[in-house]
Amino acid sequence: MTQFTDLGLAKPILKALADKGYTQPTPIQAQAIPIVMKGRDLLGIAQTGTGKTAAFALPILHRLAEDRRPAPRRGFRCLVLSPTRELATQIADNFKAYAAHLGLSVATIFGGVKYGPQMRALAAGVDVVVATPGRLMDHLGEKSATLGGVEIFVLDEADQMLDLGFVVPIRKIASQLPKDRQNLFFSATMPGEIGKLAGELLKNPASVSITPQATTVERIEQSLIYIEAQRKRPLLAELLADRSVERSIVFTRTKRGADRVAKYLTASGIESASIHGDKTQGQRERALAAFKAGEVKALVATDIAARGIDVNDISHVFNYELPNVPEAYVHRIGRTARKGKDGVAVSFCCDDERSLLKDIEKATRQKIPSFDRRNDKALAAAAAVADKLAPAEKYVDPRKADPRNNVPSELRRKRNRNGGGQGKSAQGKGGQGGGQQAQGRGEGRNGGRGKGGAQGQGQGKAAAAGGDFRGPKRGVQQVETRWSPID
Repeated sequence: MTQFTDLGLAKPILKALADKGYTQPTPIQAQAIPIVMKGRDLLGIAQTGTGKTAAFALPILHRLAEDRRPAPRRGFRCLVLSPTRELATQIADNFKAYAAHLGLSVATIFGGVKYGPQMRALAAGVDVVVATPGRLMDHLGEKSATLGGVEIFVLDEADQMLDLGFVVPIRKIASQLPKDRQNLFFSATMPGEIGKLAGELLKNPASVSITPQATTVERIEQSLIYIEAQRKRPLLAELLADRSVERSIVFTRTKRGADRVAKYLTASGIESASIHGDKTQGQRERALAAFKAGEVKALVATDIAARGIDVNDISHVFNYELPNVPEAYVHRIGRTARKGKDGVAVSFCCDDERSLLKDIEKATRQKIPSFDRRNDKALAAAAAVADKLAPAEKYVDPRKADPRNNVPSELRRKRNRNGGGQGKSAQGKGGQGGGQQAQGRGEGRNGGRGKGGAQGQGQGKAAAAGGDFRGPKRGVQQVETRWSPID
């Protein structure tokens, strides 16, 4: 049996591993560490919970410690890109733990927090930076970070980067990196776009694949329950009340849905918290801290948490709503049955989600055992109460849903889509457009035309936000209507 001591790692690293009680590497660690230590590029395919972080963190720290040199000002020697704040924090914590006896510096760069501390951390140079693409791009734009000194570039959870739309920022970041560098590319699955990106970034890479794509952990007991959409919440509360459920994650498809489910569970006497992209960093950290401390039995989350939560002893995972991307199912249920333990994954399926179920079973190459709880009278009665505790959210087919609905609220700007003038008549007075009074000679959207508006001097035209605006007349100043990029 391979031991960490057989891999040639530096003694301070072995001491840090011994302090944490680690003696034997996982399969991906045993295969990847020697390759990375030699300086080769690596393409690693392994599902969540297999020890990927240590597979690249340990040999990176070994290389940096062997060749000690100061990091450039506002720069860093190793850059690790992560899709979420939680995962970035988790990776950085692992780096710090393994580098406890090396004296190397580690910093995190992600959104949701102030820029000042991050700028100060980067000012003198850092050995290892773990960053999310968006905030790193901001620092590069502000010249508070530079990429000229990067020796090792790691792209972690590449397939989730693709799901979150980070491929373009990744390419922009990679274009600013030195050509002479080591590249490490890790992903749980390998869809076509990810393979293309790997081909662009990696040079003659070694490949390590631990499990087939889109397979699920054998230790997870999976089941499926057919249930009406409006009765999912009382069914969930019923299952969570079971004593065998010690610590669980409940996955929803939308942010509002996560909040509503958490609200209902709390009202039902089950301690719960929600976590998603609209939460502030402080709210997310407090929810995770309460979950890790056992103060919360159920953490209700969107897919942002599918790979960013490293919490031991999660006994159950509930797919309250099936994901619209089949591979996400594997990442969700991978939150349980970690470190050799068993776990349970229960999925709910309403009639509108049968096509999603079919895609999941095709991708995972298995038939999930199912049970039918439709037309359950007890759940029907509980559902009536549930609507009073937390009104149900109308189901929207994710394949037909507007992608703008998943944009964080701070990026959205309200726009009056019903704007339009309301002239009283063909020759009415004070015609209005978009809720604004026309000044002087006004013209509303509905043909209302009048003289002597509220402010009444000169000529003007109502520019309704979202209304019908055909342009100004000559000599008349145009009223600018600002449109959100999201729209």
